[in-house]
Amino acid sequence: MNKRNRVSWKGYIPAITTPFDEERQLDFRALGELLEWLEAEGMHGLVIAGTTGEWTSLSPEERKALFKAVGEQLGSRMSLLAGCSAFTPSEVIALAKCAGEHGFEGILVTPPPYLRPSPAEIVDFYTDISAHSPLPICVYNWPPGTGIDMPPELLAQLAEIENIVAIKQSTSDLRRFATTFFALNDKVRVFGHSMDEHGLALLEARGGDGTMGAGGVLGRVQPDFYNNLWAGKIDEARACGRKDRLILDDWYTPELTGRFGSGPAVLKAALNLQGLPGGRVRAPLRDVADEYLDEIRKTLVAAGRM
Repeated sequence: MNKRNRVSWKGYIPAITTPFDEERQLDFRALGELLEWLEAEGMHGLVIAGTTGEWTSLSPEERKALFKAVGEQLGSRMSLLAGCSAFTPSEVIALAKCAGEHGFEGILVTPPPYLRPSPAEIVDFYTDISAHSPLPICVYNWPPGTGIDMPPELLAQLAEIENIVAIKQSTSDLRRFATTFFALNDKVRVFGHSMDEHGLALLEARGGDGTMGAGGVLGRVQPDFYNNLWAGKIDEARACGRKDRLILDDWYTPELTGRFGSGPAVLKAALNLQGLPGGRVRAPLRDVADEYLDEIRKTLVAAGRM
C-alpha cells in the first residue's frame, strides 16, 4: 500500500489553541467547550498541543493530560493528531505512545528547535522516532519556530522513512511549497495549500490533501473551503478562501508570525471576542494588548463572524 494511503487525513485540520484560565492553568472545561464547537463547525480533524497549542510551555504530563481529555471527548469522531515536538526522540516517542493510547491517529513533529541540527542529524532524529512510534508521523517544516527551512531534497529523504506518511510544509515560500508538493505528493500526504487563488488553482489542477491551519477561529467557513471544492462549487470555495485570507493578511506577517502578539495570543483573542473559550496565554507569551483588539475585531466583522 502507498504510504500516503495508510491514513485518511484531508481537508481543513486546524492546530487548536490550549485554553488556560486566569491562573494560567489548563482549563479543561473551556477545552471541552472549544472541542464541542469545533466539531459542530465541521472541522475535518484537529491538531492538539502543536505550536498554536503552546506546547513549548506545557510539561510532558500536561500534554499527556490534553491527549487523554481530547481522546475521551472526541474518540474516533474525527482525525486527531498529537503535537509531539520535543528535543529528543525519546521524548517524542513517550508522547506518541500516550497519544496512541487515547485514540489519536498520528503525530506532528518538527525537527528539534533551537539546536539547528544538520540534515543528517534530522534524518537520524526522524528515523529513530519512526522505529519506535506506534503512530504514523507527519513531518512539520516550521522555519519561524525551528530556525530551519528544510529544503525539498531533505524532505524527500524523510519521505522515504517507513513511518512518515505526511508533511506539513509551512514555509512562506510558495515556490518551495509547490516543489515539495509536486515531488512528494505521490508518496506522502502534503499539507500546506493556501486557501486563496494560488491554492485553489493548484488544488483544481492537481488535487491535494489539505491545510493544517491555525486555530479554526472562523468556524465552518474554513472546512467549507474544501467541502465546496470537493463538491465542485468553486465560487463558494473561493468565497470561503477570501475570508480565510483576511486572517493571514491582517493578523500575520509574510513570515507567518503574529502582528499583534504571538500567534496563539492573536487566535485566543479572536476566540474570546466571539464569546468562545480562547482563554489566556501562558508565560513567556503575553495576551494581546487591548489597543489591538479592535483590529482583530475588524477582521472578524469583515469575515462575517461578528
